[in-house]
Amino acid sequence: MNHLGLLRAAAAAPALKVANVEYNVSQILLCAETADRNKAGLVVFPELCLTGATCGDLFYQDFLYRKQIAGLETILEATKKLNAVLAVGFYLRLDNSFYNCAAFLHKGLVLGIVPKSFLTGEESRWFASGLTLKDLVDEIPFLGQDVPFGNLIFTDEENGIRFGAELGADLWQPVSPGAQLCLAGAQIICCPSSDYEVGGSFRARKNQVQQTSASGLCGYIYAASGAGESTADLVHAGSCLAAECGKLLTHNYHFLNENVVNFADFDLQFIALERNRARTFEAGAAAYCDRNAYAIVDCGPLTLLDEPVDTLFRPLPQMAFLPEDSAEAEELCDNIFDLQAAALVKRLQHTHAKTAVIGVSGGLDSTLALLVLAQAFKLMKRDPKDIIAVTMPGFGTTDHTYQNALSIMELLGTTVREVPIRDAVLQHFKDIGHDPAVHDTTYENSQARERTQILMDISNKEGGLVIGTGDLSEMTLGWCTYNGDHMSMYGVNGGVPKTMIRFIIGRFMARYLGGLVATETPGETMPVNLYSADDSKLKEALQSILDTPISPELLPPDESGNIAQKTEDSVGPYILHDFFIYHTLRCGASPRKLLALAEFAFRGTYDRDFIKKWMTVFYRRFFNQQFKRNCVPDGPKIGTVGLSPRGDWRMPSDAEAALWLQEVDEL
Repeated sequence: MNHLGLLRAAAAAPALKVANVEYNVSQILLCAETADRNKAGLVVFPELCLTGATCGDLFYQDFLYRKQIAGLETILEATKKLNAVLAVGFYLRLDNSFYNCAAFLHKGLVLGIVPKSFLTGEESRWFASGLTLKDLVDEIPFLGQDVPFGNLIFTDEENGIRFGAELGADLWQPVSPGAQLCLAGAQIICCPSSDYEVGGSFRARKNQVQQTSASGLCGYIYAASGAGESTADLVHAGSCLAAECGKLLTHNYHFLNENVVNFADFDLQFIALERNRARTFEAGAAAYCDRNAYAIVDCGPLTLLDEPVDTLFRPLPQMAFLPEDSAEAEELCDNIFDLQAAALVKRLQHTHAKTAVIGVSGGLDSTLALLVLAQAFKLMKRDPKDIIAVTMPGFGTTDHTYQNALSIMELLGTTVREVPIRDAVLQHFKDIGHDPAVHDTTYENSQARERTQILMDISNKEGGLVIGTGDLSEMTLGWCTYNGDHMSMYGVNGGVPKTMIRFIIGRFMARYLGGLVATETPGETMPVNLYSADDSKLKEALQSILDTPISPELLPPDESGNIAQKTEDSVGPYILHDFFIYHTLRCGASPRKLLALAEFAFRGTYDRDFIKKWMTVFYRRFFNQQFKRNCVPDGPKIGTVGLSPRGDWRMPSDAEAALWLQEVDEL
């Protein structure tokens, strides 16, 4: 398979005139040529697009029937100069019935014809259901060829791609032909349709396409009749949609009679990975699908995308874990925070902990963990004074982060404790014979382990539970001290990537701070403190934390007292690493594909050499640091990527990174 594993498909809604076959053919060819120029390997047109779906009793006219067959032959001839496979809607006479069909055309050949299975009441006036045929897999003579007809799966053996078709109302059935095709092995479902519009129908259709792609673990490409259809009774809008495993890739909605070609890039490797992971998928296929009921039709190799990627028709945000739609992103952040708090409530109740103990540095991770902890106590209706929040200033602590830590601990109403670690660590250096002037790993990790010891011992003394603050990104890279900040009694942030933490904190501020309540006067509101004694000060402190560089603060500050040790200077930009994490662990991208995607997503931000440099760091650290992940504490899974050795990621600690690093070197 092409190393990017991406198939570009197009959903086309050509401008049309009802019953004017020659005009419609000209527009279909314009759309096909546009799709082909843009490297599409598969193009789907609407139902009955040669004549229009609203011809009514004109379908009975033999003259119209023969004209549309001639039009299909014109399109077939044109495909000799195109690379894409075309799925074209037309109707076919067999014996004494007409069948609403999709013809798959490629390089001058009719690869196969698929009839529609489920008809609406109006359609049954003119067409018969494909289900009425005695034999649903057959060959028929058509345009001088013996053409496969019926239940077909088209296959590109060279690239391991299989696709099939369902038409129009087939999509809406409880057990649809497309669902059966997926269970039989098809990864892409094409849906030529003539769906019309009513109020709210576009949203329903979009949701249905997304859900079908999610349940079928497939790519779904849908093309509906355009606005040129008759408006005697119904209105069409040329809806063109594509979704992949539940994620919408493209959509449109308009009422203009003009050519529409919407593109979507399906990630075939991701679809395969999702099916590999979902063991229930094969069980469903064995239980509910007769694969012998489908004829396999060789379509030859499809056109796939190669690098470099000039354009990409699928969401590829730099913030890989965060939806691009702001409303969806806000909902996700709210949901994650609620999941974290609910998980912590269960653990605190189960352990009958008298207190919860947490180290607070004034950085992003410990701030989110503290907010989650405060929310859990609010849900349990417990006094936040039972939260023992500990600040442990060391050699690298700046006044800025120290004051931020004190502010949020006090404003959230926790019990505040300060335990300086300098003297204890210096004594430890003396005991082990380490020179404090040598700022090496021993210098840094001794501080982290001393802090963890303090938290553990306070929890023993107070009957508490130590709440961990480390996040998913740090655990992926092993950017934590083994048996230091690596360890806790429950890690609430373990499933949260670094780049999402500031957004979740921001959403906390929007949800809980500076709220308004209605007054007795209609239409008026007044400010109310929804969370702390002084929401404005808490909001100010949280904003200060959001504006602070990410740092473990284990090395001394600079001469001005500012943070000298910035994590991203050492390990690389977290926005890049979270991109690597998502596309490697969630999508199964190879190094070559990962680099191509990252170059596209970060064009104008990072160049190829910069991305390669940190990719090397990512792979090296990811493999070398698995031993830390194999013994992490419990913590909630909150997204589609998790690294818990108990449920989400199983990997030996001595697995080799050599193949991955070698490929990066060769790029």
